[in-house]
Amino acid sequence: MANSTVWWLIAGAAIVVELLSGTVYLLLLAAGFAAAAIAAHLGFGTVTQLIVAAVIGVGAVLAWYSIQRKRPAAPPTGTNRDVNLDIGESVHVDAWNPDGTATVRYRGAQWTVMLPAGRIPSPGEHRVVEVIGSRLVVDKV
Repeated sequence: MANSTVWWLIAGAAIVVELLSGTVYLLLLAAGFAAAAIAAHLGFGTVTQLIVAAVIGVGAVLAWYSIQRKRPAAPPTGTNRDVNLDIGESVHVDAWNPDGTATVRYRGAQWTVMLPAGRIPSPGEHRVVEVIGSRLVVDKV
């Protein structure tokens, strides 16, 4: 079996395992294996093929890692609108209880709302800023 065939099989196996694992790193390594297969097609020796696979694969992984480090971290799920569509929605608070909570009707059900620490309760329109279990944390609009 030709070296290029072996490299293509390794690249294919890495892609299959990548699809099962759900990460991107094996896909980047598979790019290195594919580059080694191309090097084998071009007639380079086994040592050069190994170097090409290592440089391209590891280089791609390091580039991806540095890009990911520069991205800002995602907000916690309780405050992330991409995870919880209640974030940013409006509710109307008629009156606050002495313990700093209130009951509002939202999405056809009764919800308990509370304010973030340090806020003074006042009736009126509020915007949902966080969901903690079955409680909505709201802030004055």
